[in-house]
Amino acid sequence: MKKTVFYLLILISCSATARVHGKFSLHITGSMAGSPVCVNIDWLNYNTDKGEIALFELTPEGELFIPSQLETGVGGRLWFIPGACDRKGGDRIYVIKMAEETVYDKKQVIEIERGHKDLKVISNNRPVLNYRFAMTYPPEGVDLLYKRSGYIHPLWSPGGELLTSIQPSDHYHHYGIWGPWTLTHIDGRETDFWNLVKGEGTVRFAGFISQVEGEVYTGFKVLQQHIDFGAAGEDRIAINELLDVRVWNVSDSVWIIDYTTTFNTPLKNGIMLDAYRYGGGIGFRATEKWHKDNSTVVTSENKERSDADGSFARWCIVEGESAGESERSGILFMSHPANRMHPEPMRVWPSNANGGRGDIFFEFVPIRHNEWKLERGRDYTLKYRLVVFDGKLDNESANNYWQSFAGMPKIKIL
Repeated sequence: MKKTVFYLLILISCSATARVHGKFSLHITGSMAGSPVCVNIDWLNYNTDKGEIALFELTPEGELFIPSQLETGVGGRLWFIPGACDRKGGDRIYVIKMAEETVYDKKQVIEIERGHKDLKVISNNRPVLNYRFAMTYPPEGVDLLYKRSGYIHPLWSPGGELLTSIQPSDHYHHYGIWGPWTLTHIDGRETDFWNLVKGEGTVRFAGFISQVEGEVYTGFKVLQQHIDFGAAGEDRIAINELLDVRVWNVSDSVWIIDYTTTFNTPLKNGIMLDAYRYGGGIGFRATEKWHKDNSTVVTSENKERSDADGSFARWCIVEGESAGESERSGILFMSHPANRMHPEPMRVWPSNANGGRGDIFFEFVPIRHNEWKLERGRDYTLKYRLVVFDGKLDNESANNYWQSFAGMPKIKIL
C-alpha cells in the first residue's frame, strides 16, 4: 500500500513538471512482454539540453512511469521493457514527456567496473561477464603464439555458475566467447586468424569506443582487429570489427545479453572468408565441468548433439550440470533473421570429442557451407542474443525469446 502511494506521488509530481511531447501505441503479444523494445523518436522535435525524456504508459489506473533509455546516433531510439503489469498482449498506449528535472524513481542500473585487464559487468552486486582487453598469455611452456586479447570470460549464470573456459589444454586457442575467422584468403594467400599456433594471424583488442550505464541496458563498444602476420612490411589489419555488447536490465533470474559484431576490411581487394566448419559468428567453449554425461544440446529444429553439427537453427540451448540450487545452468544462443545464412549453420562438437570426454563447444558459423567475400567500403553485421539461465529452459520459452529478438512489435505514432 505504501509503495502504491509512493508511485502515485511520483506520477503526480511528474505530471506537474513535464509536458507531453509525443504519443504512440504498441501492439504486443504475450511472448514479447519482458523483452527490450525500441521506438524511433526522430519524429519528435526533442532536445535533451532542454529536458530529460520520460516515458509513461496510459493504464486504467492512470499514467504508469516506464524506465526508458535514449540511444543516440544516426537515429534516436528510445528503449524500454514492456511487461511492468500483469496484462498479456494487445495494444498499449504510451506518452513521451520532457521533464525539466528528474522527479521519478530511478530503476537500479547494471554497472560497469573497468580495471587494468578486464571490464566487468555487474548486476545487483552479482557478476555477469568479464571482457578481457589486456593480453592473455598461455601457460608456462606453451607457445607464445597462443596469446591474445579481446574475448568474454568469465561468463556467469545468474546463480553464479561459471559457464566459460579459456586455454584448455586440448585447444589453447579457445577463449570463452569469441569469433575469429578461420580459413581466409587475402590476394590468394591463406590466412588463419583462429588457429593461433600457425602464426598466420590473430585478433587483438584495439581500443574502447564507448561504455554506457542505464536503466534499460548497460554495455560497451570496442574495436577489435584481425591482424595478418603474412602481410608485407608491418603487421597489417585485415578486418576491423566493432563489437557491441549489451546486458539488458530485464530480470534477476536470467541475463539477456546482445552480442553484435559489425566488421569491414580496409584491404583494396577485400578478403575471402572460405567455407569452413569453424569461423566467425559467435563461438563458445564451455566450462570444463561439462562433458557428454552431464550436458545437453538442443536446437530450434529439434536436433540434439548427435545430429546438430552442420545443421541450421534459429536458436540453440546449451546447458549442463551446475553446483547451484537449480542443479543446471545454460545459455540459449539466438541468431537474428538479418544474419547471413539464417537460419544459421552451427558447429557442435560430437559426444566423443577430446578422446571421448565429450567437452562442449558450440558456434554459429555463417560460412559453414558457403564462402563470403568481404569487399572494401562495406560494413557487415551479425547479431546474436544470449539468454543465460539457471534451471531448465523449455523449447516454448526458447521460441518466445527468439520471437522477441527476431522482430519488434508494431508501433503506431498517434
